[in-house]
Amino acid sequence: MAMRTRILLAVAVVLVSSAASAAAQSRRLAPADILRVAAISDAQISPSGEWVVYSVATNEGNQTVTNLWLARVGEQLASNPPTSRQPEQRRNWEGPRAPTRLLLPSGWNGNNPRWSPDSKSIAFISTHEGQRGIWVTNPSHQLPRFITAVRETNFFITYAGQTFAWSPDSRMIAFISASEEGLDKGSDDPQVIDRIQYKSRTSLSDRLRTHVWITDVDAPQPRQLTSGLFYDHALSFSPRGDEIAFVSNHESDPDALNNSDIFAVNLQGQIRQITETAGCEYEPEWSPDGKWIAYAATRREVTTIDSVAEDTHIWVTSAGGDTRRDLTASQDRRARNPHWRSDSRAVYFSANDHGQTLVFESELNGDKARPVFGALDESVRRDTDAKASLDSSAPAALNQRIQVTSFSVSDQLVVGEFVSGKNLIPIRLASMAAIITDPTHPQELWIGRGNSLVRVSNHNEGFRRGNALIEPEEFRFKSFDGTETQAWLMKPADWREDRKYPMILSIHGGPHGMFGYAFNSSFQVYAARGYAVLYVNPRGSNGYGQRFSDGALNEWGGGDYRDLMLGVDEALRRYVWIDQSRLGVTGGSYGGFMTNWIITQTPRFKAAVSVASLSNLISFYSTSLYQDLIHSEFGGFPWDNFELLWQWSPLRYVRQAQTPTLFIHGEEDNDVHITQAEEMYMGLRRRGVETVLVRYPREGHGLREPKHRVDALERTLAWFDRYLK
Repeated sequence: MAMRTRILLAVAVVLVSSAASAAAQSRRLAPADILRVAAISDAQISPSGEWVVYSVATNEGNQTVTNLWLARVGEQLASNPPTSRQPEQRRNWEGPRAPTRLLLPSGWNGNNPRWSPDSKSIAFISTHEGQRGIWVTNPSHQLPRFITAVRETNFFITYAGQTFAWSPDSRMIAFISASEEGLDKGSDDPQVIDRIQYKSRTSLSDRLRTHVWITDVDAPQPRQLTSGLFYDHALSFSPRGDEIAFVSNHESDPDALNNSDIFAVNLQGQIRQITETAGCEYEPEWSPDGKWIAYAATRREVTTIDSVAEDTHIWVTSAGGDTRRDLTASQDRRARNPHWRSDSRAVYFSANDHGQTLVFESELNGDKARPVFGALDESVRRDTDAKASLDSSAPAALNQRIQVTSFSVSDQLVVGEFVSGKNLIPIRLASMAAIITDPTHPQELWIGRGNSLVRVSNHNEGFRRGNALIEPEEFRFKSFDGTETQAWLMKPADWREDRKYPMILSIHGGPHGMFGYAFNSSFQVYAARGYAVLYVNPRGSNGYGQRFSDGALNEWGGGDYRDLMLGVDEALRRYVWIDQSRLGVTGGSYGGFMTNWIITQTPRFKAAVSVASLSNLISFYSTSLYQDLIHSEFGGFPWDNFELLWQWSPLRYVRQAQTPTLFIHGEEDNDVHITQAEEMYMGLRRRGVETVLVRYPREGHGLREPKHRVDALERTLAWFDRYLK
């Protein structure tokens, strides 16, 4: 009997321990847990394909610290060759890892790593012992060596691109640094304003201008190659080593007209212009054979330095500028980040598609881009509602359900053939490094070639395995005019079919942003707190073609608002366990605008949290650093378009608002000035609607300080708990 008792007690202890272990391994996320997620970025594979260096940002106290990590991946690429056929991609989050280690010695931080063309050295940006600039090290634990100081401007430069570039012989580095260019320094008391773009993102713009410089690596002697009242940026070194391509706006008043072109400067400081278009060029990348330059570009004459409605496409121009072509015209998607294949016959780039960010390859002599990591998903039939991503007439759709947030390409090519029916199709596959995420996996480093992807890092593995993460469910619905609209819903943690749950509608910024297949720690915290989370890509979002992206022009709060409300209706129809009497809404920037708009148009939401929000499009124009957003979105100046801008301003309808609303805003936000929140807050407060305004010092458009990020999330949840539970 005693033996039996001891056995039963032992079993009970094991069961209790197992349950406790399981609970510990899958605990619910709390707001502070968002600081445990490492932000991984800027994956740079060496030209030889042997190494990858990348950045990892972590939170230490109330600071975010960025370190450089190194992985040796040559053996993994060799042991995971692409298949001879073209099946669905092979991707395994749980597969073996490659050893990774810190690149820099203890006490060092760094970012923006770039390999020398001979794969022997890594240049990076760091501040160490009072010296900020470019340093060089190598994979063999060499103590970093200071190369040159770099001076930076606080002026907001759209798509700043590469801030430095190695010469093809690995002996020189071209870089961007700022100077005062002989301007009158003036006085700071009082401050005299005499330009349009006098604001930066969190302060007044300084008097510096950025230019192209160059220095030897072994015996550094920096010298300036360009000058003038311009902001030169985005470098690419010619493979001949005689010129450096860069981007600059040389209009007579660059503040008044956003029109950046591609230029080249030789080592003697002589400049020639390569493009001269009405649109904007970005991110030039010289082809390895020196004949071409790939770049991203828009074509419209009126554009903005902020959220652009027009999709950027990938173009190529001859080095002389006399011939150019849109490589991605038939794709009709927003494309960025061009990288050449080492044979100069194709360009790789990233593009957004139905919530995904994927890598594509376009041959110079081809008409259609193809996805790099894996084949098209042939399982989607013609009679389904799903549409093909790249070609609306095709039966297939891209369905990788990931976002590639960064990638780079090595010089190494695997040349071969794959079988397609009875045909042998030649292939040329480059080795790549990529940062990849999906809704239940924060960013990690992967390497790939063809249809094979291998995960390398595990920086977020402990976080992921220690928490119960929710997989969102994707659905699509027809909007009021028949437009297909994509949405996702996350169920609350420990969901039960026999219970009713509140729901939060979250709205992205832009208006030309895109929700999709990326890990979102805030959404996971909402779900852990017992909320269903709905997020929708209404018209105006990118990733669905130019017509869809243009869908919000001239009417913020028109078709986009109706898409969102029909998305809520569809979620309530599909998920009967959602309590329609307990709905909340939140969003930031344009998402904050839409939150403000929604509470003035309908009483169906019982609580709202409006973050970095717009409320008055007329006063926004002169208080924001990017007035040209109004030009490009609403077609003119406020004094010519007053009635239209006031028609689509939430403040106009504030007397209709009933929803308790929390406003969250950074005090130094010049993207959307805090007066936008103050106007809406005062309107609600004067009318007796429950409202609170939380101002975060030292913060701009989006909270950076870790303690502020946690505080804002805690306040958001407390506000929703108060009114929805």
